[in-house]
Amino acid sequence: MGDVRVRKAGLSDAGAVTGLVAALLSELSAGQNDTPRAIMLAVAESLLSGDGLSYTVFLAEDRAGRPLGVATLAEGVCISTLGRFGTIRELYVTPESRSAGVGRALMRAVLDHGRTHRWSRVEVGAPSAEEWPDSLRFYKREGFTEIGPRLKFRLA
Repeated sequence: MGDVRVRKAGLSDAGAVTGLVAALLSELSAGQNDTPRAIMLAVAESLLSGDGLSYTVFLAEDRAGRPLGVATLAEGVCISTLGRFGTIRELYVTPESRSAGVGRALMRAVLDHGRTHRWSRVEVGAPSAEEWPDSLRFYKREGFTEIGPRLKFRLA
């Protein structure tokens, strides 16, 4: 897709970013995402305003500026990765834009960002391979390798 443009999102993009992340959550939860959009928007605004966090968002748009996809990143550090690394927290491409190079363009921006910031690697928590085989195939096609399952413990 030659008409896709990927750029770093700013505070003024909070609404578009929230809409794309809400669509991702709805798709992953079969429409059962119950997080109010206003709360998601407030969090997006806080994260995009900086707040001292190492959080970056890339927004893919068409020529007219319509959002096609989003990738959100957080920087982490640990000994096992030999320092700084990035984690893709959310990656979403609108259904009508899939298989059109949007995901690949977002991934290129993510990996370029990681190289610029001298990260040792980029990780992603892909959804279940049984439920989302296309997602796993996409990441593997982009050069990612499996390192095992991830678990969560909800504190709030």
